[in-house]
Amino acid sequence: MAIDFIAPDLDGEGLRIGLVQSRFNEWAGQALARACLDELVELGVDEDDITHVTVPGALEAPVALAKLAATGDFDALIAVGCVIRGETYHFEIVARESARGVARVAHDYGVPVANAILTTDTEEQARERVFEKGRDAARVAVEMANLMWTLEEAGEDAEEALDEER
Repeated sequence: MAIDFIAPDLDGEGLRIGLVQSRFNEWAGQALARACLDELVELGVDEDDITHVTVPGALEAPVALAKLAATGDFDALIAVGCVIRGETYHFEIVARESARGVARVAHDYGVPVANAILTTDTEEQARERVFEKGRDAARVAVEMANLMWTLEEAGEDAEEALDEER
């Protein structure tokens, strides 16, 4: 029996992508979003197929992602933003709960969500990571959207084969 390997597919043509950007630490959110948007276009996603919204902070991102996911209009979603450690416990709450919320949207709606909400100890660490993390998020969204389509088609083909056997 041969192993069925599904190769990564980074062709963004025809995909519809939603991007939610946190405005807290706005310079970082803008840099992440710009790198992400540039990479999406580089991968073939049409600018007309990208919806870009902003929210006040990382804790609000999952709510916006859920609303976008609920429309059924998107093949993948992306969250970008930046939480930098301060002197209080608030960092841990925001970092953990925003990540939990982003993951929950993906699980609840079955839509891939690339999480590019940086959590860093310092602004310098954030500056070192924004460009690559924004680009990575675009690649993750495109690859996962294509994988979901491929798996869905494979499931439909398997169902048809079972129906023919019956």
